[in-house]
Amino acid sequence: MTFRLTCGSAIKTGLFTLTVAGMLATVIRAHAEGAAGLPPPNSNDWTITLGVEGRLMPEYEGASDFILRPLPIFRVRRAGTADRFRSPRDGASISLYDTGRFNAGPTLKFRLPRKESVSSDLRGLGDIDWAVEVGLFAEYWAYDWLRMRAELRQGMGGHRGLVGDLSADVVVPVAPKLTLSGGPRATIASDKATDPYFGITATQAAASGLPVYDAGGGLRSVGAGAQAKYAFTPRWAGHMFIEYERLTGDAADSPLVSLRGSRDQIQLGIGATYSFNVPGLW
Repeated sequence: MTFRLTCGSAIKTGLFTLTVAGMLATVIRAHAEGAAGLPPPNSNDWTITLGVEGRLMPEYEGASDFILRPLPIFRVRRAGTADRFRSPRDGASISLYDTGRFNAGPTLKFRLPRKESVSSDLRGLGDIDWAVEVGLFAEYWAYDWLRMRAELRQGMGGHRGLVGDLSADVVVPVAPKLTLSGGPRATIASDKATDPYFGITATQAAASGLPVYDAGGGLRSVGAGAQAKYAFTPRWAGHMFIEYERLTGDAADSPLVSLRGSRDQIQLGIGATYSFNVPGLW
């Protein structure tokens, strides 16, 4: 189920959600303090992390109104290894090369479909299918508290272009169980990754009332994000985040954005995860 909100009510809803989450966290913590941790791992065990996250996000890329969506969380790591820091912008990744400070490997990100029915702004523009972006990531810990990360992904499905994400995060454990993080972000995209979402064909222009527009590639957005993660127990953890990006270049100049939407894009999220060990999966 999704909920449509105006820009003003979306921000109020997000702040209310975060307030309620803080109250729930206090209750959960009180009950979780004595919970058992993960059992000692065998050499071939894996740790599975499952969870759910609620995201208050723009109805479509470039929208000024918001929609609330539930999203699943799934991660796998070697049992006995630390749960790596992850920002909300990171793709799902597996580290195949790891020196401690530097690691790299394949990454995967899903891009949600865009349906005309989601917003009256999209009427006449047609639907865009799911996109799967597959590529590589590399991240480097310059210091114990500073992570820099880059991803380059090739789209399949809804778009067939290249997308690159650059980010840096200051990661500070302010208490034994509480970690705060945040930093700048930037996204670049080719014309084939930009035009399906921000371009307008002659047919779409006739149906939507928007002018014809051909969106090229380049720097798509810049922004920043912040996150708080609390480990209630070795098994249970919760997190909250806010991500802001400012659309730039051809994406920002699209009539869909300039006439009906907003260059300023905000996402608010809250989630919980549960981790457990399983015998060797492979």
